[in-house]
Amino acid sequence: MTDHAAFLGEAIALSQAAMDHGNEPFGAVLVKDGKVVLRAENSVFTGHDMTNHAEMNLVKLAAQHFGADALAACTLYSSTEPCAMCAGAIYWSGIGRLVYACSETRLGEIAGIGLDVPSRAILQTGARKVDVIGPTELEEDAAKIHQDFWPSHLGKA
Repeated sequence: MTDHAAFLGEAIALSQAAMDHGNEPFGAVLVKDGKVVLRAENSVFTGHDMTNHAEMNLVKLAAQHFGADALAACTLYSSTEPCAMCAGAIYWSGIGRLVYACSETRLGEIAGIGLDVPSRAILQTGARKVDVIGPTELEEDAAKIHQDFWPSHLGKA
């Protein structure tokens, strides 16, 4: 496994925690200098806000805790490829790198919903470079949690 596996594993565990807390199964961590500095999970249902995706929650926290220079040196690890909204937020936050486990395409195969717009397609259009890595070898680990959630959530089980 890559050096990303431990951080992605934590993001995947947060996606399980989000589901356990009554939300959609997405989790994200922010890493700086090889250490997790912030964690967030999806809270769209408990927060009564459909924009409370894990990455959006993490970007909001990051903006409260770090300046632009620090964020440029950070990596956001996400259990699943960020949607178009979250990719835009990552860009505007100044975070320097994104690593995700499960692709938006794989999520779409499982859930049959979503915006099939790769985060790379959004992040490569900006004036500032954001490195993107994913999907990774942990894609099926992240996908398993989605398989446990989406069919029953959407009434297809």
